[in-house]
Amino acid sequence: MLASSIQAHAQVAQKDSTYKRWFIGSSLLMFGNFDQTNNPGYIQLNAGYRVTPKDVVQLRFKRSIYAWPLGIPFGPSFDAPGENYSGHARILAPQIGYQRFWWKGVYTSLYALNAFEKYMDENNNKIGNGYTLYLDLYLGYHFTFFKNRFFFEPAIGVSYWPIRTNVPESFKAIEERWPNYFIQPGLDVGFKF
Repeated sequence: MLASSIQAHAQVAQKDSTYKRWFIGSSLLMFGNFDQTNNPGYIQLNAGYRVTPKDVVQLRFKRSIYAWPLGIPFGPSFDAPGENYSGHARILAPQIGYQRFWWKGVYTSLYALNAFEKYMDENNNKIGNGYTLYLDLYLGYHFTFFKNRFFFEPAIGVSYWPIRTNVPESFKAIEERWPNYFIQPGLDVGFKF
Protein backbone atom coordinates (compact mmCIF):
# COMPACT_ATOMS: atom_id res chain seq x y z
CA MET A 1 0.00 0.00 0.00
CA LEU A 2 2.80 2.43 0.94
CA ALA A 3 4.75 1.62 -2.24
CA SER A 4 1.72 2.20 -4.47
CA SER A 5 0.98 5.61 -2.94
CA ILE A 6 4.60 6.73 -3.44
CA GLN A 7 4.46 5.65 -7.09
CA ALA A 8 1.20 7.46 -7.68
CA HIS A 9 2.63 10.62 -6.15
CA ALA A 10 5.74 10.38 -8.35
CA GLN A 11 3.64 10.03 -11.48
CA VAL A 12 1.67 13.20 -10.81
CA ALA A 13 4.57 15.35 -9.59
CA GLN A 14 4.30 18.76 -11.21
CA LYS A 15 7.14 20.31 -13.15
CA ASP A 16 8.09 23.96 -12.94
CA SER A 17 6.28 25.37 -15.98
CA THR A 18 8.20 28.65 -15.86
CA TYR A 19 11.65 27.08 -16.40
CA LYS A 20 12.70 27.58 -20.01
CA ARG A 21 15.98 26.26 -21.42
CA TRP A 22 16.21 28.07 -24.78
CA PHE A 23 16.10 31.76 -25.55
CA ILE A 24 16.50 34.21 -28.40
CA GLY A 25 17.10 37.92 -28.14
CA SER A 26 18.88 41.07 -29.14
CA SER A 27 20.14 44.33 -27.65
CA LEU A 28 18.44 47.64 -26.98
CA LEU A 29 21.69 49.24 -28.16
CA MET A 30 20.26 48.85 -31.67
CA PHE A 31 18.28 52.04 -30.92
CA GLY A 32 21.63 53.80 -31.56
CA ASN A 33 20.88 53.24 -35.24
CA PHE A 34 18.59 56.28 -35.08
CA ASP A 35 21.65 58.52 -34.59
CA GLN A 36 22.09 60.36 -37.89
CA THR A 37 25.67 61.55 -37.18
CA ASN A 38 27.38 58.27 -36.26
CA ASN A 39 24.87 55.62 -37.30
CA PRO A 40 26.57 52.30 -36.50
CA GLY A 41 24.19 50.12 -38.52
CA TYR A 42 24.31 47.84 -35.48
CA ILE A 43 22.57 44.47 -35.51
CA GLN A 44 22.78 41.86 -32.76
CA LEU A 45 21.01 38.49 -32.62
CA ASN A 46 21.37 36.16 -29.63
CA ALA A 47 20.47 32.49 -29.14
CA GLY A 48 21.24 30.57 -25.98
CA TYR A 49 20.72 27.41 -24.00
CA ARG A 50 20.53 27.10 -20.21
CA VAL A 51 22.63 24.01 -19.46
CA THR A 52 21.83 24.18 -15.73
CA PRO A 53 19.86 26.76 -13.72
CA LYS A 54 23.14 28.68 -13.21
CA ASP A 55 25.05 28.02 -16.46
CA VAL A 56 24.20 29.35 -19.92
CA VAL A 57 25.97 29.01 -23.27
CA GLN A 58 25.19 31.55 -25.94
CA LEU A 59 25.83 32.30 -29.60
CA ARG A 60 25.58 35.83 -30.91
CA PHE A 61 25.93 37.44 -34.28
CA LYS A 62 26.84 41.12 -34.56
CA ARG A 63 27.21 43.48 -37.48
CA SER A 64 28.20 47.14 -37.29
CA ILE A 65 29.86 50.01 -39.08
CA TYR A 66 32.20 52.38 -37.28
CA ALA A 67 34.29 55.38 -38.33
CA TRP A 68 36.17 56.10 -35.08
CA PRO A 69 38.71 54.26 -32.91
CA LEU A 70 37.05 51.60 -30.78
CA GLY A 71 38.90 52.65 -27.62
CA ILE A 72 37.76 56.27 -27.80
CA PRO A 73 35.45 57.08 -24.86
CA PHE A 74 32.04 58.67 -25.27
CA GLY A 75 32.33 62.40 -24.65
CA PRO A 76 33.92 65.41 -26.32
CA SER A 77 36.66 63.37 -28.05
CA PHE A 78 34.15 61.02 -29.68
CA ASP A 79 32.97 63.48 -32.33
CA ALA A 80 35.99 65.79 -32.24
CA PRO A 81 37.56 66.80 -35.58
CA GLY A 82 40.55 64.66 -36.51
CA GLU A 83 39.55 61.73 -34.29
CA ASN A 84 37.55 59.82 -36.92
CA TYR A 85 38.98 57.53 -39.58
CA SER A 86 39.37 58.63 -43.18
CA GLY A 87 36.67 56.10 -44.07
CA HIS A 88 35.02 53.39 -42.02
CA ALA A 89 35.14 49.71 -41.09
CA ARG A 90 32.41 47.09 -41.36
CA ILE A 91 32.30 44.20 -38.92
CA LEU A 92 30.66 40.79 -39.26
CA ALA A 93 31.17 38.96 -36.00
CA PRO A 94 30.07 35.58 -34.71
CA GLN A 95 30.44 35.34 -30.94
CA ILE A 96 30.36 32.54 -28.39
CA GLY A 97 29.84 33.08 -24.69
CA TYR A 98 29.32 31.64 -21.24
CA GLN A 99 27.10 33.18 -18.58
CA ARG A 100 27.13 32.23 -14.89
CA PHE A 101 24.40 33.18 -12.42
CA TRP A 102 25.73 33.73 -8.90
CA TRP A 103 22.89 34.95 -6.71
CA LYS A 104 19.28 35.56 -7.71
CA GLY A 105 19.62 37.46 -11.03
CA VAL A 106 23.27 38.59 -10.64
CA TYR A 107 25.47 37.17 -13.37
CA THR A 108 28.84 37.47 -15.04
CA SER A 109 29.47 36.53 -18.63
CA LEU A 110 32.48 36.12 -20.88
CA TYR A 111 32.32 36.28 -24.68
CA ALA A 112 34.84 35.75 -27.46
CA LEU A 113 33.91 37.75 -30.54
CA ASN A 114 35.60 37.01 -33.88
CA ALA A 115 35.30 40.18 -35.95
CA PHE A 116 35.95 39.93 -39.66
CA GLU A 117 36.48 43.52 -40.78
CA LYS A 118 36.33 45.23 -44.13
CA TYR A 119 38.05 48.64 -44.28
CA MET A 120 36.66 51.27 -46.63
CA ASP A 121 38.09 54.68 -47.60
CA GLU A 122 36.10 57.94 -47.70
CA ASN A 123 34.95 57.13 -51.25
CA ASN A 124 33.54 53.78 -50.09
CA ASN A 125 36.28 51.78 -51.85
CA LYS A 126 37.64 48.70 -50.10
CA ILE A 127 41.22 49.19 -48.83
CA GLY A 128 41.67 45.96 -46.89
CA ASN A 129 40.38 43.13 -44.75
CA GLY A 130 41.29 42.46 -41.14
CA TYR A 131 40.52 40.36 -38.11
CA THR A 132 40.03 41.33 -34.47
CA LEU A 133 39.50 39.06 -31.47
CA TYR A 134 37.41 40.80 -28.82
CA LEU A 135 37.04 39.45 -25.29
CA ASP A 136 34.02 40.87 -23.47
CA LEU A 137 33.38 40.54 -19.73
CA TYR A 138 30.03 41.65 -18.26
CA LEU A 139 28.54 42.02 -14.79
CA GLY A 140 24.77 42.41 -14.80
CA TYR A 141 21.35 41.51 -13.49
CA HIS A 142 18.70 39.32 -15.13
CA PHE A 143 15.11 40.59 -14.78
CA THR A 144 12.21 38.36 -15.88
CA PHE A 145 8.68 39.31 -16.88
CA PHE A 146 5.40 37.62 -17.84
CA LYS A 147 5.86 34.27 -16.08
CA ASN A 148 9.58 34.06 -16.92
CA ARG A 149 8.93 34.33 -20.69
CA PHE A 150 10.72 37.65 -21.33
CA PHE A 151 13.93 39.01 -19.83
CA PHE A 152 15.98 42.19 -19.65
CA GLU A 153 19.69 42.16 -18.72
CA PRO A 154 21.25 45.54 -17.96
CA ALA A 155 25.01 45.17 -17.50
CA ILE A 156 28.34 46.96 -17.47
CA GLY A 157 31.12 45.42 -19.47
CA VAL A 158 34.72 45.72 -20.57
CA SER A 159 35.71 44.86 -24.11
CA TYR A 160 39.41 44.12 -24.76
CA TRP A 161 40.97 43.25 -28.11
CA PRO A 162 44.36 41.48 -27.77
CA ILE A 163 44.55 40.51 -31.47
CA ARG A 164 44.04 42.95 -34.33
CA THR A 165 45.45 42.28 -37.80
CA ASN A 166 45.75 44.08 -41.16
CA VAL A 167 44.58 47.50 -39.97
CA PRO A 168 45.31 50.11 -42.68
CA GLU A 169 48.04 52.62 -41.75
CA SER A 170 45.66 55.60 -41.90
CA PHE A 171 43.34 53.90 -39.39
CA LYS A 172 46.22 52.68 -37.21
CA ALA A 173 47.67 56.21 -36.87
CA ILE A 174 44.42 57.43 -35.28
CA GLU A 175 43.88 54.28 -33.16
CA GLU A 176 47.32 54.45 -31.52
CA ARG A 177 46.16 57.44 -29.44
CA TRP A 178 43.55 55.33 -27.65
CA PRO A 179 43.65 52.15 -25.51
CA ASN A 180 42.70 48.69 -26.75
CA TYR A 181 39.83 48.33 -24.29
CA PHE A 182 36.47 49.99 -23.85
CA ILE A 183 33.92 50.13 -21.01
CA GLN A 184 30.44 49.67 -22.41
CA PRO A 185 26.85 49.01 -21.36
CA GLY A 186 24.95 45.83 -22.06
CA LEU A 187 21.19 46.00 -22.61
CA ASP A 188 20.14 42.55 -23.79
CA VAL A 189 16.49 41.57 -24.07
CA GLY A 190 14.96 38.28 -25.07
CA PHE A 191 12.28 35.63 -25.11
CA LYS A 192 12.57 32.23 -23.40
CA PHE A 193 10.98 29.04 -24.69
